[in-house]
Amino acid sequence: MKFKNLPAFLVFLFTVCSSFPARADDGYRLWQRYDLLKNPQKRQQYQENITSLVTAGNSPTLTVARQELELALSGLTGKPFRTSTTVGTGALIIGTPQNSPIIKNLNLAAKLNPLGPDGFLILSTTVNGKKVTVITANSDIGVLYGSFQFLKLLQTQQDISKLSISSAPKIKNRILNHWDNLDRTVERGYAGFSIWDWHKLPDYIDQRYLDYARANASIGINGTVLTNVNANALILTKDYLVKVKALADAFRPYGLKVYLTARFSAPIEIGGLKTADPLDAEVKTWWKNKAAEIYSYVPDFGGFLVKANSEGQPGPQNYGRNHADGANMLADAVADKGGIVMWRAFVYDNKVPDDRAKQAFTEFKPLDGSFRKNVLVQVKNGPIDFQPREPFHPLFGAMPKTPLMMEFQITQEYLGQATNLVYQAPLYKETLEADTYVQGTGSTVAKVIDGSLHQYQLTGIAGVANIGNDRNWTGHLFGQANWYCFGRLAWDHTLSSDKMADEWLRMTFTNEEAFIKPVKAMMLQSRETLVNYMTPLGLHHIMGYDHHYGPGPWIKDKKRADWTSVYYHKASPEGIGFDRTSTGSNALSQYAPAFQQKFGNPQTCPEEFLLWFHHLKWDYKVKSGRSLWDELCHRYYNGAAEVGKMRQTWQSTQAYVDAERFNHVKMLLNIQEKEARWWRDACVLYFQTFSGKPIPAGLEKPTQTLDYYLKQDPKFVPGI
Repeated sequence: MKFKNLPAFLVFLFTVCSSFPARADDGYRLWQRYDLLKNPQKRQQYQENITSLVTAGNSPTLTVARQELELALSGLTGKPFRTSTTVGTGALIIGTPQNSPIIKNLNLAAKLNPLGPDGFLILSTTVNGKKVTVITANSDIGVLYGSFQFLKLLQTQQDISKLSISSAPKIKNRILNHWDNLDRTVERGYAGFSIWDWHKLPDYIDQRYLDYARANASIGINGTVLTNVNANALILTKDYLVKVKALADAFRPYGLKVYLTARFSAPIEIGGLKTADPLDAEVKTWWKNKAAEIYSYVPDFGGFLVKANSEGQPGPQNYGRNHADGANMLADAVADKGGIVMWRAFVYDNKVPDDRAKQAFTEFKPLDGSFRKNVLVQVKNGPIDFQPREPFHPLFGAMPKTPLMMEFQITQEYLGQATNLVYQAPLYKETLEADTYVQGTGSTVAKVIDGSLHQYQLTGIAGVANIGNDRNWTGHLFGQANWYCFGRLAWDHTLSSDKMADEWLRMTFTNEEAFIKPVKAMMLQSRETLVNYMTPLGLHHIMGYDHHYGPGPWIKDKKRADWTSVYYHKASPEGIGFDRTSTGSNALSQYAPAFQQKFGNPQTCPEEFLLWFHHLKWDYKVKSGRSLWDELCHRYYNGAAEVGKMRQTWQSTQAYVDAERFNHVKMLLNIQEKEARWWRDACVLYFQTFSGKPIPAGLEKPTQTLDYYLKQDPKFVPGI
């Protein structure tokens, strides 16, 4: 292969990329693998349709777009690409009407105007009678997003001869929340230590930071919160702000804006004040000055994420104030620079409520309409805490005057952590498509957070990152799919789980249908499989204490009742489940009447939420015709059996995957099968002590006793 006139850095990168198929792959490249396409017909088609790259403008963002296209097109087609100034047949033209006279002359204003600053167009058209492809937008970052979408078409071997693609994000702020601590530990992190090396910053910019920004830009994520919501005030000091600036500078070309967590007591801890009362004039001034200082380092600083008055974190309630008082004080400090405040609704105080699921609604619903216009209330997808399955949070739809921001968890705190293959798109979609009924049928959670239901002008979605310094970024290779699908849904929540899995598999592994079909089916089933071997029929929060790893339905007698498992499943000789109807905690009353009517009756309540809303007798007959006890057992056993099928499916794909990644997933599936059996046997044996009923005929009996499982004490669980 000759590289005449190709820049030296591209010669190196192309040579490296071309060598990848000949060796193992450690997963570092994520879904941005630009190896030579194996399909010769597709390769020839792309070579004929893309003969040159024509760019205009030299901004940092357009520069990285050009470099990405040169690298990817060279790698995928086997034909070195470089920028040309001549528009010939097959030219790929990128730019905006503002910086490209060619694109300006195409008169695309009517198509571009509705797309906002981030949207893009990809069009097959003609220039001076020559067939070309155009990637354009209203801004440089839109061009970058469009460039990544175009490369996705090539990676997934789509027809590019007649393109007419128009795309714009449905949600404005699409943000990763890192729970990274300043000592580089990661709360609920299962992929190594934090990727932020504060010791070497600001002078050493690790290539991983740039690849992180590239990956996020490729799926439309436009913000990152660098630090844990259990905040450390030191991040707001000069010593750290110079390091934050270095990261912000590295991310800026990729449209990735930096946010920080604000510890509410910072005015006391690093400011020398005697109070952090949000209504105190000195405190307000301190935060205004601190915000101005941050903006002096990071002119496009996004704003603050705040966890307050929850799990011991300080907040406005320490001073007799409410959440709006605290959020508005911080919002005023960043408003003149366009900053926002994301105020988390995950709260519970020192007084144990009758039902923890009710507390956020109780505290925030009365405050609707009292927050500043640059405040988003960030609400977890469910009312407890990132469980394998929860109903949507009742706050969605209940605060029409306050923009609500979705918070999903990408890291698998309660989903088996990084030893379990769980594709979370079905979980995210289940929540987004759930009907709140607040304005009649069709009032989905997605319409709440994209602003269309209540006409929110400010919109946002956050995902708690699963990223660490492991070479493959996410610990489990398939954890990358959850990062990927979060970004794709943040851009367009109408995408199907099937489509996103298909894209990710093709870009990450191969386009061979013999691989795609079985592995995609495995991915799509994996979340339901996990629910069955962990928390079937609406059970929840029965994981190991504190570390949340492995089964622990027997946990009791802790400092707080709502830190135990028995608080949630309420198993007794009479039955099992948490009664949240009017005869119990009445948490159901926080939802719309139509939802209450459907879920309040066990006969019409979807079975996946049966024990979330109802306490039922062991012999209650479910839809399968079985008793509740028998159905619970069958769910546990089916879940464990499905993991065995997943392992067999993966084994059948060995011919299509390099040895390193194949063995990585194979070993983890072996672990997952053991863990699924552990969950199955431990939970069935424990709940049997209450039901007093035999394990149904045809199901193998556990080889260990309940006492054996009670004595299990995992000592090597990662993540703090």
